[in-house]
Amino acid sequence: MFTPADNYPVHQPSELNQLLEHAAEALAQKYKREGTFTSPKNVMEYLKLKLGAYDREVFALMLLDNQHRLIQFDILFFGTIDAASIYPREVAKAALSHNAAAVIFAHNHPSGIAEPSQADRHITDKLIKALGLIDVRVLDHVVVGEDCVSFAERGWIPVV
Repeated sequence: MFTPADNYPVHQPSELNQLLEHAAEALAQKYKREGTFTSPKNVMEYLKLKLGAYDREVFALMLLDNQHRLIQFDILFFGTIDAASIYPREVAKAALSHNAAAVIFAHNHPSGIAEPSQADRHITDKLIKALGLIDVRVLDHVVVGEDCVSFAERGWIPVV
């Protein structure tokens, strides 16, 4: 008798993904002890471990308190190999539910090329406006590929 499970493998995390997840959690604990995610270098190191191994686009939030300490890391949206749909309402709900004072957006480019697209810039602007209405600061948007690109380092995030 044929069952779908016979032909379609169940998605199991690979050993590499598990190892990267453990490394990211170790970094989060280190930065929690040392203080904050105020350095773009620290943020990019952490996000590369968290998002670098995905084979499809994912959009995530680092939810931070008013001292920029990590409250929660949430992957909110899963997409395809080259796009993910992002909904400002869901981003705002996540920020409010964790009582975040600030956020850092992050998503990966499975192609390995971290250069932000016009769509990336457009959704970032839209999210900044939406979160501004509820007094949640946006500190950065990091695109993860073989390297990482920080919108803040490029001057694309308004300083409040």
